[in-house]
Formats: sequence, C-alpha cells, structure tokens
Amino acid sequence: MTDTEQSLRRTRSRFARRQWARRWLRWKAVLAVLLLLGLVLAGVWAVYFSSFLAVSGVEVTGADTVGAARIRAAAAVPTGEPLAKVDLAQIRSRVQALAAVRSADVSRQWPDQVLIKVRERTAVAVVEIGGQLRGMDADGVVFRSYRHAPPQLPHIQTSAGTRAEALAEGAKVVAALPSDLAAKVDHVEVETVDQITLVLRDGRVVKWGSAEQSDLKAEVVAALLHQPGQEYDVTVPGQPTVR
Repeated sequence: MTDTEQSLRRTRSRFARRQWARRWLRWKAVLAVLLLLGLVLAGVWAVYFSSFLAVSGVEVTGADTVGAARIRAAAAVPTGEPLAKVDLAQIRSRVQALAAVRSADVSRQWPDQVLIKVRERTAVAVVEIGGQLRGMDADGVVFRSYRHAPPQLPHIQTSAGTRAEALAEGAKVVAALPSDLAAKVDHVEVETVDQITLVLRDGRVVKWGSAEQSDLKAEVVAALLHQPGQEYDVTVPGQPTVR
C-alpha cells in the first residue's frame, strides 16, 4: 500500500470517527431528554396517581376546647387520596364553619399527613339566649354553652328587641375594658348599638354608648369613679356627666 493510500485511509478513518462522535452526541442528548421526561412522568404518577403518597392521617393542633376528634370529623379529609390532590381550601372552609373556630390553617405534611392548625374563639362575656348561658367572643359570635356562668366573665343582659349587631357591639365594649374596670363590672346592659350600659358591682351605672372611642371612655371613667355619684355618662367622652 502506498503512502498516499495509507494517508487516504487514515483520513477516512478520522472522518468516520468524527461522524460517529457527532451522531453519539446527538443521541446522547436525545437519551438524556427521554430519561428526564421519564423521571418527570414517574414523579407525576407517584405524586398524583399512586398510593405511595396518599393521605394516611390528620394532625390537629390548637383544638383545646373543640377537641381534635370534632375537627377531624368536620374537616372530612379524604384518606387514601393522593396528598397532592387534596383540596386544602375546602378543608379549611369546613373547619372554619364550626362556631368555636375563629380561623384554621391547613397544610400538607409530606409524605402522607394533613396538618390542621386551629385558632379557637375566646369568650369575653356570657349572654343568656333562649334560657341557655352562651359564651360570646370579641366579635359578638356566640359559640359555646355553659352550665354555670364563669365568674371571671361579665354577663351581658339583653332585651327582647336587642338585635345581633347591638350584641356584637356590646361584645366589643367588653373586650375593650381594661382589667381593673372589668373587675368592677357586674353586668352589661345592651339595648341598641349606641345604648350600652355598664352596671358596676356596687350598683353604680356607667352609660357607655357604643364601642367607639372605648379606650378614651375607659380613661374618663377611671377618673370619674373617684367622684361621688350614681350615674356616669361617657357616651360623649369629651363631655362626661355625673349625677
């Protein structure tokens, strides 16, 4: 074989290797894409359609009064369903429909749990409705019953014509009372939104009005109670009266 033929053969061989290398690089990229796609599809199947990551339990925190069992029953979390497909908003809505629940946060706890964090309502007063003692929170929501009124909670008295918005306003007044004034209150009489009266344990009366400017009203009452009188009117805190 002549030198020319050997040189031509080497050239062809190098050309063939370069061609094969280019083809392999193209196939390598295609194989990488196919492998990545396969992994993604496998992941989607495992998360959304398989039983590997299905809901197997519900953890509840913060339900000290309501009870975890009642929260789970209201939540109705679909056990056995893939965790990724669980509708957290619907679960939260069902839990928050309970009167005693102020708010709820629902989240996924991988690999197979749903976590429900509950914030319960706190009673600020007791009101008698239909012959039953009921606890009411600062928003005026009636959410629980009592056999006996807790001594630390003021009693709200209503009339037959008291509307729900007036009751809610009374709850705002009670929630705004500083602890030293609240300790002096025997009960709160609620007639309308702007006709709310505090009856103190010693028989004196404070005409409060609405919940507007409650902080200022509390400061004025604290000063007025040192003056002799039976009725203290702070409905207009800038112009209080004593009788």
